[in-house]
Amino acid sequence: MLKSSQRAKLRAMANGIDPVVIIGKDGLGANFTQAVDEALEARELIKVKLLETAPVTVREAADFAAQSTGSDVVQVIGTRFVLYRRRKKEPKIIV
Repeated sequence: MLKSSQRAKLRAMANGIDPVVIIGKDGLGANFTQAVDEALEARELIKVKLLETAPVTVREAADFAAQSTGSDVVQVIGTRFVLYRRRKKEPKIIV
């Protein structure tokens, strides 16, 4: 669970990054969970975009992604959300 100050720092860091995972009409399947998990392991802080054709809301997608990958939802805004998970080995981001 992130503190408010940690969340603010991560939100600021996420401003400059582009979405690395996009959710479309296929929704939240195993491929989505695997893609988010791999992206979090590589980057720790990722942005995910939800297309209009997606069968879920952005909040549902963010909560599902966080629960299935053991990450924290940093921010949900518009059709995008930001996730953070500290890397087990050699973390890049210290909050």
